[in-house]
Amino acid sequence: MKSFNVFLCVMFSCLLCVLSVDASSRLAGNETDRLALLSIKAQITYDPSGVTNSWNDSFHHCSWQGVTCSARHQRVTMLDLSSKQVVGTLVPQIGNMSFLRELILQNNTFNSQIPREIGRLFRLKNLVLKDNSFTGDIPVELSNCSRLIYLDLDGNSLTGKIPVELSLSLRNLQVLFLRSNNLTGELPYSLGNLSSLIALAAIENRLEGSIPYSLGQLTNLSYISLGGNMLSGSIPLSVFNLSSLYHLAAPVNQLKGTLPTDIGSTLPSLRIVFLFSNLLSGVLPSSISNLTNLEILSLSRNQLSGKIPSLEKLRNLQGLAMHFNNLGTGREDDMDFFSSLVNITSFKELSLSVNNIAGQLPKNIGNLTNFRSIGFARNKLFGRIPDGFVDLSNMEVVSLEYNQLTEEIPASLGKLQKLKYFYVNGNKLSGEIPSSIGNITSLYGLNLAQNNLEGTIPSVLGNCQLLQMLYLSRNRLSGTIPKEVLSISSLSIQLDLSGNQLSGSLPLEVGSLVNLGYLDISENKLSGKLPSTLSSCIKLENLYVQENMFEGVIPSSLSSLRGMEYLDLSRNNFSGLIPRYFETFISLKSLNLSFNNFEGEVPREGVFSNASAAIVNGNRNLCGGSSALKLPQCNFPTSKKGRLMSSTLKIAISIASALFGVALVLVLLILCFLKRKRSPSLDLSDDSFLKISYGELLKATNGFSSDYLIGKGGFGSVYKGILGPDEKTVAIKALDLQHKGALKSFIAECEVLKNLRHRNLVKLVTACSGTDFQGNDFKALIYEFMVNGSLDDWLHSFSNDGSLHVRYLDLYQRVNIASDIAFALDYLHHGTQTPVVHCDLKPSNILLDKDMTARVGDFGLSRFLQETSQRETSTIGIKGSVGYAAPEYGMVSEVSTYGDIYSYGIIILEMLTGKKPTDDAFSNGLNLHNYAKMAYSTGRVMEIVDQMVYHNLQEMKTKDYIEECSICMCKIGIACTIDSPKERMRISDVIKELQLVKETLS
Repeated sequence: MKSFNVFLCVMFSCLLCVLSVDASSRLAGNETDRLALLSIKAQITYDPSGVTNSWNDSFHHCSWQGVTCSARHQRVTMLDLSSKQVVGTLVPQIGNMSFLRELILQNNTFNSQIPREIGRLFRLKNLVLKDNSFTGDIPVELSNCSRLIYLDLDGNSLTGKIPVELSLSLRNLQVLFLRSNNLTGELPYSLGNLSSLIALAAIENRLEGSIPYSLGQLTNLSYISLGGNMLSGSIPLSVFNLSSLYHLAAPVNQLKGTLPTDIGSTLPSLRIVFLFSNLLSGVLPSSISNLTNLEILSLSRNQLSGKIPSLEKLRNLQGLAMHFNNLGTGREDDMDFFSSLVNITSFKELSLSVNNIAGQLPKNIGNLTNFRSIGFARNKLFGRIPDGFVDLSNMEVVSLEYNQLTEEIPASLGKLQKLKYFYVNGNKLSGEIPSSIGNITSLYGLNLAQNNLEGTIPSVLGNCQLLQMLYLSRNRLSGTIPKEVLSISSLSIQLDLSGNQLSGSLPLEVGSLVNLGYLDISENKLSGKLPSTLSSCIKLENLYVQENMFEGVIPSSLSSLRGMEYLDLSRNNFSGLIPRYFETFISLKSLNLSFNNFEGEVPREGVFSNASAAIVNGNRNLCGGSSALKLPQCNFPTSKKGRLMSSTLKIAISIASALFGVALVLVLLILCFLKRKRSPSLDLSDDSFLKISYGELLKATNGFSSDYLIGKGGFGSVYKGILGPDEKTVAIKALDLQHKGALKSFIAECEVLKNLRHRNLVKLVTACSGTDFQGNDFKALIYEFMVNGSLDDWLHSFSNDGSLHVRYLDLYQRVNIASDIAFALDYLHHGTQTPVVHCDLKPSNILLDKDMTARVGDFGLSRFLQETSQRETSTIGIKGSVGYAAPEYGMVSEVSTYGDIYSYGIIILEMLTGKKPTDDAFSNGLNLHNYAKMAYSTGRVMEIVDQMVYHNLQEMKTKDYIEECSICMCKIGIACTIDSPKERMRISDVIKELQLVKETLS
């Protein structure tokens, strides 16, 4: 009995010991987790949402925000700080939280390297570090996390190769996302060991080599996204045997080979195919019609050939893009596939431009009630545009140019109330232009050029008040030019009526085209004199009136068109002297005055100094000019006495002018002294500044005439002016001092710009601060004139179908402009002794010089920052313009450099999409940032890209990289417009990213 009691005592003691050890272990583990969390908090430098405020001794760490513990052991099992906008580094102590199963830190700004100690978290299942700023390699130690299911490292700055060790150990991994990093090397062949893998994405890296054949061994793989890399070789046949695959995307690579003939039976689940911009060849397999779940098929910019098979079984098809291939045989049955589409009600977009497709548009095309865009440019279509075409009530873009279409344009085309672009140029269409076109008030672009159209130009076209470009050239049109057409003030890109049989005079209403850059009325039967109202077309760069019957002298009022680059007045009946003001047109590259009745001396300066640029032959009474013109010398006989008197008179006039000038200076000095208290002059001590008066500005703008007006802003009007004896062209901003804030704007702009010098800032020439002739206060700012206007003018004045126009910005130009603006911001924020915040960055304040270099202007709302802070308190209210002002400006009264970054990001997205942030499409919570972000996250960036970025790129060796560059631009725009100010991309990083884009395009 005694022995039994002793045994019980021993057992009880052992039990107490075990319980004590377990309790101690549990307490030690809890303390380890708590200390690890506090270490993480210590390295968080910015926490705007206060997520770590509760991380203190007042609460148990299991109740801290973002922390989840197990019920039994009270050990941390999940740390979720997603989208909390925190900034900091992730500390190695994270590896001490050994019970952690989920670590979710997405949408923050964690930087530095991913701690290798994460490899100690052997229980970890979900690791989500996407959209941060992690750098360095992917830690090999992650291969120790053998239970990992979900690994998302998207949107960081990771470098190096994808570790082979990951695919050897992570047998439970289902999702591997590595998008938008800087990873290099090849896709490891060992990825085939990830037997549980469902989704693999590694777009926007620098991966090379071939797609591993071993991917075909992953029977659960349903999502592959590898676009925007440098992958080569063929797509392995094993990949086409993945029966669960629904998303196959590898665009913008160098993949070659053909699509397998049995693709329709081996990939029954396929819904999305993005393989554009590769080197794929061969025919489109007929079995593709068996892909009954297919929604989008994008194979554009490859080398495909042959007929397009029937697609009638693709009941879910929404978009088909195969432009820039060699599809079609040139025979009539090439279009049979289109007839198989007309019963697919979900079908919306078809892009097959630049192929070899012949045949006719199907008569029952009207069945496609959701059809929005059709692209068949540069094919071999023939026959008529079917009557059913007008039943496509949702149609927005029609691109049928350069085919062989015949007969008339449907008379009821005006039923297409949503139509924005209608391009049928380069066909054989006949009959009259249907008057119903005037009902399409949504039209931006209409191109009917190079057809056999006849009759008159319908005056109802004047109803199309959104029209930016109108092309009617090379037809058989007759009658007069309707004044209603010349009253469409939105016409800004091009109006081309050349090569017709138009008669009568050029209506005075041509002066309404104040934004027009290109006007061609050549090769008609127009007569009379050139109207002086042409001088109102101050943005005109190209004017062609040759081969008409115009007469009389060239109006002196045309001297205001100093932005002119190409002017052709040849083969008319113009007479009189050649205007000398052409010498001052510094942008003029070509002036053709040949075969007229001009007489007298030919000027020598400016464009006339280049015989190949100034053409004057065919005018029998001309003399002098450059020796290269080979004209006879001018002989104006005068007597010696007459010459002597003339010289004496010149000397007398010179002396009188000098005396008058001295007297005038003395009077002005006395007036300035008397009025010093009332009209303080601006301190511009730089000797390079031109001294200016109100009278000089009045003369420079012809009395601030509306003919010289080039724009209006919130605080005043901007005029084009010609200053001084050298006739320097400037932009004069006259302040409306009755407007509240105008004086502050004037002072702010003077203070900012008088000490700033940068090639990407508009140069302030001088300022005028005084009184007008009635004694009223007058203030004006005089800038260097930018001949190419504003970025806003260029962004919103072109079509989206790739037709050739004079005014457009291709992708390369947009990237250059984006870089120029970024350089300007970097200088303002970091390159001056006291940082400057612009506060009103938007496309209308970005001006373009003659070389298309962007200059940031309008500093009327700008602010200097305190040297010890990145913010400056102000009571002015919202800074900037609606759509471009940072969201925090609506809630606080502090301006910061982050606000400029936000505005810059909006401009980037506007340049990419062609949409203003105030577009009607953005409502109910949708804005330009979200619009771009949704497209980016779903791999559909190219669907939102402004089509004009394609201009001329098909001629460039870099055309295959346009998608890659567009995606990168989108990423920059999104990163700069995040709601949280400190999460926004640094301007230095923007410059680096854009440099990479430029290198890709170069």
